[in-house]
Amino acid sequence: MAPRRIDTDALASVLPPGGLTLVSSCSAESDLLAAMVAGAGEALGDMCFSGIFVPGLNRPTWRAGPDSRVLTFFQTPELRAEPQRVDFRPLCYGQISALYAAEPPRAVLFMCSPPDEDGMCSFGPETAFIPDFWRSATVRVAHINPAMPRTRGDPGIPFAELTAFVEGEQVVKGTPESAADPVAQAIARHAAPFIGDGATLQTGLGKVPDAVLDALHDRRDLRLHTGLVGDAGLRLVRSGAMAPGPSALVGVAIGSPALYAGLDDPHFQFRPVSVTHDLRLAGSAGHLVTVNSALEVDLFGQVYSEIGPKGAMSGPGGASDFAAAARLSPRGLRLVCLPADAAKGALSRVIDPAEARGPASLARLDTDVVVTEHGAADLRGKGHDARAQALIAIAAPPFRDMLADRWRRISDGL
Repeated sequence: MAPRRIDTDALASVLPPGGLTLVSSCSAESDLLAAMVAGAGEALGDMCFSGIFVPGLNRPTWRAGPDSRVLTFFQTPELRAEPQRVDFRPLCYGQISALYAAEPPRAVLFMCSPPDEDGMCSFGPETAFIPDFWRSATVRVAHINPAMPRTRGDPGIPFAELTAFVEGEQVVKGTPESAADPVAQAIARHAAPFIGDGATLQTGLGKVPDAVLDALHDRRDLRLHTGLVGDAGLRLVRSGAMAPGPSALVGVAIGSPALYAGLDDPHFQFRPVSVTHDLRLAGSAGHLVTVNSALEVDLFGQVYSEIGPKGAMSGPGGASDFAAAARLSPRGLRLVCLPADAAKGALSRVIDPAEARGPASLARLDTDVVVTEHGAADLRGKGHDARAQALIAIAAPPFRDMLADRWRRISDGL
């Protein structure tokens, strides 16, 4: 049966009520589909919508009728404001894949490109979970967006496999390109010496990971194997530092219009989570280096990335997946990079373990090197006291004496 073109008020005619529905999110979230869900209202029953919703980027709450729900693995301010209908589960990406496999989404709603000459629609800059699960979904509704960039790697979805579609142009969601600040550049200068020619890199998003990538343009034969890539990834690809061929394996791109325009570079290969977060595949790289940011690091080397002053703001994301992969890599290395202080110098990000907010996102044995603008603390092979002293040495100077005093009290009890 040929896919059915539907009007924006006709979603309920093709989407039966209830069940789990996976929606494209991140840079490929469809405002049109979100509005259609809202318009369908109570006709969708207690349907549960799920995706990777990024704070500051994804603002719809996917509310249909009063019984509709959301399953999310990151917290946005908009979702936090509706706790009665939001199921927040702080899972790593491997656990998210297992959850979807155990309870396969009955429907998928997603944005894609128009079909090419072979009838294939590209998932564009977000090939996260939908490429892994659309085949088992009985309902597949696409927002065909002429502004969606096509990406290499995952073949996409055949137009003929759609249940229904709507068409409409939408600017791909992103973040403005911004220059690194002096603190991020200083952190990058301390991190870069740990990354040599031939390394395979996983990074998160943000000024600090971007600054680290920008500090590597003089390297050669680099590779990317990462869930997320921003504008710095494109700059690295164009710098001449990358290995020849399809050496940038990524899952999702979030950034500026210039980034999306550059995704046709043949270095880029977009693959779903089953590939990007495959521990054995990532760990097979000879020199896998993970570069992730954090909110706080305690004196044992435990890393905290999920709970801010206003409550839960994130899940663990993919950092723990890639930390496990780096352990499999013969010369794997886990870097955690963060500014030494916060709140305009009023708070230290290197902390007493007793003052940590929330669960540890990375355990002490999942962290090799912690980097701030004041230096790098190489924790490999060190005992408790040497690790603490190395971390105190890279804390913001006004807090070092206090941290040293706290550590003396802690060490007396060890």
